[in-house]
Amino acid sequence: MRGTSLASLEAVQERFEPVLTAAGEQASGLGEQLFAVVDALDSSGALRRTLSDPALPGKAKAGVAAAVLARSDARVVAAVSDLVSSRWTSQDDLGDAVEMLGFDALLASAEATGELELVEDELFRITRLLVGQRQVRAALFDARGTRENRVALVNSLLSGRVSNVTLEVARRATAAPRGERFVATLGRVAELAANRRKRLVAGVTSGSELSQAQMDRLGAVLQQAYGRELQLNVTVDPEILGGLRIQVGADVVDSTVLARLADARRQLAS
Repeated sequence: MRGTSLASLEAVQERFEPVLTAAGEQASGLGEQLFAVVDALDSSGALRRTLSDPALPGKAKAGVAAAVLARSDARVVAAVSDLVSSRWTSQDDLGDAVEMLGFDALLASAEATGELELVEDELFRITRLLVGQRQVRAALFDARGTRENRVALVNSLLSGRVSNVTLEVARRATAAPRGERFVATLGRVAELAANRRKRLVAGVTSGSELSQAQMDRLGAVLQQAYGRELQLNVTVDPEILGGLRIQVGADVVDSTVLARLADARRQLAS
Protein backbone atom coordinates (compact mmCIF):
# COMPACT_ATOMS: atom_id res chain seq x y z
CA MET A 1 0.00 0.00 0.00
CA ARG A 2 1.43 3.38 -1.03
CA GLY A 3 0.66 7.02 -1.60
CA THR A 4 -2.85 8.19 -0.81
CA SER A 5 -3.95 4.82 0.59
CA LEU A 6 -0.99 4.58 2.97
CA ALA A 7 -1.58 8.14 4.20
CA SER A 8 -5.27 7.35 4.79
CA LEU A 9 -4.45 4.19 6.71
CA GLU A 10 -1.85 5.86 8.91
CA ALA A 11 -4.24 8.70 9.78
CA VAL A 12 -7.01 6.27 10.79
CA GLN A 13 -4.55 4.12 12.76
CA GLU A 14 -3.47 7.17 14.73
CA ARG A 15 -7.08 8.01 15.58
CA PHE A 16 -7.93 4.37 16.41
CA GLU A 17 -4.94 3.79 18.68
CA PRO A 18 -6.45 5.50 21.78
CA VAL A 19 -9.54 3.33 21.34
CA LEU A 20 -7.41 0.20 21.35
CA THR A 21 -5.44 1.40 24.37
CA ALA A 22 -8.66 2.02 26.30
CA ALA A 23 -10.01 -1.40 25.29
CA GLY A 24 -6.95 -3.14 26.71
CA GLU A 25 -7.12 -6.93 26.63
CA GLN A 26 -10.62 -6.72 25.12
CA ALA A 27 -9.18 -5.18 21.95
CA SER A 28 -8.88 -8.70 20.55
CA GLY A 29 -12.68 -8.80 20.29
CA LEU A 30 -12.60 -5.66 18.16
CA GLY A 31 -10.05 -7.40 15.96
CA GLU A 32 -12.36 -10.35 15.39
CA GLN A 33 -15.15 -8.01 14.30
CA LEU A 34 -12.83 -6.12 11.97
CA PHE A 35 -11.81 -9.39 10.32
CA ALA A 36 -15.49 -10.14 9.76
CA VAL A 37 -15.73 -6.80 7.94
CA VAL A 38 -12.77 -7.82 5.75
CA ASP A 39 -14.54 -11.07 4.88
CA ALA A 40 -17.69 -9.14 3.96
CA LEU A 41 -15.73 -6.80 1.69
CA ASP A 42 -13.91 -9.71 0.04
CA SER A 43 -17.14 -11.59 -0.61
CA SER A 44 -19.10 -8.64 -2.02
CA GLY A 45 -17.70 -6.69 -4.95
CA ALA A 46 -20.69 -4.35 -4.87
CA LEU A 47 -20.11 -3.45 -1.21
CA ARG A 48 -16.39 -3.00 -1.79
CA ARG A 49 -16.94 -0.74 -4.77
CA THR A 50 -19.53 1.36 -2.95
CA LEU A 51 -17.45 1.90 0.18
CA SER A 52 -14.31 2.80 -1.77
CA ASP A 53 -15.98 4.89 -4.51
CA PRO A 54 -14.20 8.29 -4.57
CA ALA A 55 -17.22 9.85 -6.28
CA LEU A 56 -19.46 9.24 -3.27
CA PRO A 57 -19.37 11.64 -0.29
CA GLY A 58 -17.61 10.24 2.77
CA LYS A 59 -20.69 10.83 4.90
CA ALA A 60 -22.82 8.72 2.55
CA LYS A 61 -20.31 5.85 2.60
CA ALA A 62 -20.07 6.06 6.39
CA GLY A 63 -23.86 5.75 6.51
CA VAL A 64 -23.76 2.60 4.39
CA ALA A 65 -21.04 1.13 6.62
CA ALA A 66 -23.04 1.93 9.75
CA ALA A 67 -26.13 0.26 8.31
CA VAL A 68 -24.20 -2.87 7.30
CA LEU A 69 -22.50 -3.05 10.71
CA ALA A 70 -25.58 -2.24 12.78
CA ARG A 71 -24.96 -5.21 15.12
CA SER A 72 -21.23 -4.56 15.52
CA ASP A 73 -19.46 -2.82 18.37
CA ALA A 74 -19.81 0.97 18.11
CA ARG A 75 -16.01 1.30 18.16
CA VAL A 76 -15.70 -0.95 15.12
CA VAL A 77 -18.44 0.97 13.31
CA ALA A 78 -16.63 4.24 14.02
CA ALA A 79 -13.29 2.90 12.79
CA VAL A 80 -14.74 1.46 9.57
CA SER A 81 -16.73 4.65 8.98
CA ASP A 82 -13.48 6.58 9.36
CA LEU A 83 -11.80 4.31 6.82
CA VAL A 84 -14.55 4.50 4.19
CA SER A 85 -14.63 8.29 4.54
CA SER A 86 -10.96 8.37 3.55
CA ARG A 87 -9.52 8.14 0.05
CA TRP A 88 -8.06 4.96 -1.46
CA THR A 89 -5.93 4.44 -4.54
CA SER A 90 -7.50 1.03 -5.12
CA GLN A 91 -10.72 -0.52 -3.82
CA ASP A 92 -8.66 -3.49 -2.62
CA ASP A 93 -6.68 -1.16 -0.36
CA LEU A 94 -9.78 -0.60 1.77
CA GLY A 95 -9.96 -4.29 2.69
CA ASP A 96 -6.22 -4.34 3.38
CA ALA A 97 -6.64 -1.34 5.68
CA VAL A 98 -9.46 -2.94 7.67
CA GLU A 99 -7.36 -6.09 8.02
CA MET A 100 -4.45 -3.99 9.27
CA LEU A 101 -6.66 -2.47 11.96
CA GLY A 102 -7.70 -6.00 12.92
CA PHE A 103 -4.11 -7.06 13.44
CA ASP A 104 -3.44 -3.80 15.30
CA ALA A 105 -6.28 -4.73 17.66
CA LEU A 106 -4.86 -8.19 18.35
CA LEU A 107 -1.42 -6.76 19.05
CA ALA A 108 -2.89 -4.05 21.29
CA SER A 109 -4.53 -6.76 23.40
CA ALA A 110 -1.16 -8.53 23.70
CA GLU A 111 0.45 -5.24 24.69
CA ALA A 112 -2.16 -4.72 27.40
CA THR A 113 -1.31 -8.10 28.95
CA GLY A 114 2.45 -7.62 28.67
CA GLU A 115 2.81 -10.29 25.96
CA LEU A 116 3.67 -8.15 22.94
CA GLU A 117 7.36 -9.10 22.93
CA LEU A 118 6.39 -12.76 23.32
CA VAL A 119 4.00 -12.56 20.36
CA GLU A 120 6.66 -10.89 18.20
CA ASP A 121 9.21 -13.57 19.07
CA GLU A 122 6.73 -16.41 18.51
CA LEU A 123 5.71 -15.13 15.08
CA PHE A 124 9.33 -14.80 13.96
CA ARG A 125 10.12 -18.25 15.38
CA ILE A 126 7.22 -19.86 13.51
CA THR A 127 8.37 -18.34 10.22
CA ARG A 128 11.88 -19.71 10.80
CA LEU A 129 10.61 -23.17 11.73
CA LEU A 130 8.56 -23.37 8.52
CA VAL A 131 11.49 -22.54 6.23
CA GLY A 132 12.25 -26.18 5.47
CA GLN A 133 8.63 -27.37 5.68
CA ARG A 134 7.44 -26.83 2.11
CA GLN A 135 4.52 -29.24 2.33
CA VAL A 136 3.23 -27.66 5.53
CA ARG A 137 3.54 -24.17 4.06
CA ALA A 138 1.67 -25.28 0.95
CA ALA A 139 -1.11 -26.86 3.02
CA LEU A 140 -1.55 -23.67 5.03
CA PHE A 141 -2.04 -21.68 1.81
CA ASP A 142 -3.88 -24.30 -0.26
CA ALA A 143 -6.96 -22.66 -1.78
CA ARG A 144 -8.19 -26.10 -2.86
CA GLY A 145 -8.55 -27.14 0.77
CA THR A 146 -11.27 -25.87 3.04
CA ARG A 147 -10.87 -22.99 5.45
CA GLU A 148 -11.80 -25.35 8.30
CA ASN A 149 -9.06 -27.85 7.37
CA ARG A 150 -6.40 -25.15 7.19
CA VAL A 151 -7.39 -23.76 10.59
CA ALA A 152 -7.44 -27.29 12.03
CA LEU A 153 -3.87 -27.75 10.80
CA VAL A 154 -2.79 -24.54 12.53
CA ASN A 155 -4.51 -25.68 15.72
CA SER A 156 -2.73 -29.04 15.60
CA LEU A 157 0.64 -27.33 15.12
CA LEU A 158 0.34 -24.44 17.56
CA SER A 159 -2.43 -24.93 20.16
CA GLY A 160 -0.92 -25.04 23.64
CA ARG A 161 2.49 -24.08 22.27
CA VAL A 162 2.06 -20.34 21.68
CA SER A 163 0.16 -17.44 23.23
CA ASN A 164 -3.51 -16.87 22.43
CA VAL A 165 -2.81 -13.79 20.29
CA THR A 166 -0.16 -15.59 18.25
CA LEU A 167 -2.58 -18.45 17.69
CA GLU A 168 -5.32 -16.02 16.57
CA VAL A 169 -2.93 -14.33 14.13
CA ALA A 170 -1.94 -17.72 12.69
CA ARG A 171 -5.56 -18.82 12.39
CA ARG A 172 -6.47 -15.66 10.55
CA ALA A 173 -3.44 -15.94 8.26
CA THR A 174 -4.51 -19.38 7.05
CA ALA A 175 -8.30 -18.92 7.22
CA ALA A 176 -8.28 -15.86 4.94
CA PRO A 177 -4.88 -15.57 3.21
CA ARG A 178 -6.16 -12.90 0.78
CA GLY A 179 -3.44 -13.75 -1.74
CA GLU A 180 -0.63 -13.60 0.80
CA ARG A 181 1.22 -16.72 1.90
CA PHE A 182 1.02 -17.82 5.53
CA VAL A 183 4.67 -17.11 6.36
CA ALA A 184 4.50 -13.67 4.71
CA THR A 185 1.45 -12.69 6.78
CA LEU A 186 3.09 -13.81 10.02
CA GLY A 187 6.24 -11.87 9.12
CA ARG A 188 4.19 -8.76 8.38
CA VAL A 189 2.34 -8.95 11.70
CA ALA A 190 5.62 -9.57 13.54
CA GLU A 191 6.92 -6.34 12.00
CA LEU A 192 3.79 -4.54 13.24
CA ALA A 193 4.55 -5.87 16.72
CA ALA A 194 8.14 -4.66 16.48
CA ASN A 195 6.93 -1.25 15.36
CA ARG A 196 4.62 -1.06 18.40
CA ARG A 197 7.67 -1.71 20.54
CA LYS A 198 9.55 1.06 18.68
CA ARG A 199 11.97 -1.42 17.16
CA LEU A 200 13.16 -1.69 13.57
CA VAL A 201 12.96 -5.04 11.81
CA ALA A 202 15.69 -6.23 9.47
CA GLY A 203 14.41 -8.94 7.15
CA VAL A 204 17.44 -11.05 6.21
CA THR A 205 17.37 -13.74 3.52
CA SER A 206 20.41 -15.99 3.33
CA GLY A 207 21.34 -18.89 1.09
CA SER A 208 22.43 -20.91 4.12
CA GLU A 209 21.93 -21.01 7.88
CA LEU A 210 23.73 -18.20 9.73
CA SER A 211 25.68 -19.01 12.88
CA GLN A 212 24.93 -17.13 16.07
CA ALA A 213 28.26 -15.32 15.74
CA GLN A 214 27.36 -14.19 12.20
CA MET A 215 23.93 -12.99 13.37
CA ASP A 216 25.51 -11.09 16.27
CA ARG A 217 27.98 -9.36 13.92
CA LEU A 218 25.26 -8.52 11.41
CA GLY A 219 23.01 -7.19 14.16
CA ALA A 220 25.83 -5.00 15.51
CA VAL A 221 26.58 -3.57 12.05
CA LEU A 222 22.92 -2.77 11.37
CA GLN A 223 22.40 -1.29 14.82
CA GLN A 224 25.38 0.99 14.29
CA ALA A 225 24.11 1.99 10.84
CA TYR A 226 20.57 2.81 12.01
CA GLY A 227 21.38 4.04 15.49
CA ARG A 228 18.80 1.89 17.23
CA GLU A 229 18.08 -1.70 18.22
CA LEU A 230 16.86 -3.99 15.43
CA GLN A 231 15.04 -7.29 15.37
CA LEU A 232 16.66 -9.72 12.91
CA ASN A 233 14.16 -11.88 11.04
CA VAL A 234 16.33 -14.42 9.22
CA THR A 235 14.97 -16.66 6.47
CA VAL A 236 17.00 -19.35 4.70
CA ASP A 237 16.31 -19.71 0.98
CA PRO A 238 18.73 -22.11 -0.82
CA GLU A 239 17.51 -20.82 -4.20
CA ILE A 240 19.39 -17.54 -3.79
CA LEU A 241 22.65 -19.58 -3.91
CA GLY A 242 24.75 -17.26 -1.73
CA GLY A 243 25.08 -13.83 -0.19
CA LEU A 244 22.46 -11.90 1.77
CA ARG A 245 19.38 -9.85 1.05
CA ILE A 246 18.65 -7.34 3.82
CA GLN A 247 15.58 -5.13 4.03
CA VAL A 248 15.02 -2.53 6.72
CA GLY A 249 11.88 -0.57 5.98
CA ALA A 250 12.24 0.79 2.44
CA ASP A 251 16.02 0.18 2.42
CA VAL A 252 17.12 -2.95 0.54
CA VAL A 253 20.65 -4.30 0.22
CA ASP A 254 20.85 -7.30 -2.08
CA SER A 255 24.22 -9.01 -2.39
CA THR A 256 22.90 -12.43 -3.36
CA VAL A 257 24.34 -14.41 -6.25
CA LEU A 258 20.89 -14.35 -7.84
CA ALA A 259 20.82 -10.54 -7.73
CA ARG A 260 24.32 -10.30 -9.22
CA LEU A 261 23.34 -12.66 -12.05
CA ALA A 262 20.25 -10.56 -12.74
CA ASP A 263 22.41 -7.42 -12.88
CA ALA A 264 24.80 -9.14 -15.29
CA ARG A 265 21.91 -10.16 -17.58
CA ARG A 266 20.60 -6.59 -17.60
CA GLN A 267 24.04 -5.23 -18.54
CA LEU A 268 24.40 -7.78 -21.34
CA ALA A 269 20.98 -6.89 -22.70
CA SER A 270 21.65 -3.14 -22.71
